[in-house]
Amino acid sequence: MNNKIKEFREGLGFSQGKLADLCDVSRQTINAVENNKYDPSLQLAFDIAKNLGVTVDELFLSERK
Repeated sequence: MNNKIKEFREGLGFSQGKLADLCDVSRQTINAVENNKYDPSLQLAFDIAKNLGVTVDELFLSERK
C-alpha cells in the first residue's frame, strides 16, 4: 500500500523525528512506513493522519483501481 506521508510531512515542514515524536514512535518507524517497508497499526495510521491534518484515506492509497 503506497502512502503520501512524506509529501504531507514535508509540506508541513516536519522532519521524520518531529512526526515520530508527535506519534510517540521512533524515527525509524516513520521512515519504514514512508518507504513501504512496514505497515502501520490502525492506531498509528490514525495518529499519523491526525498529526498531518489529513484523513487516513488521503494518506494511504490503495493499489486497486
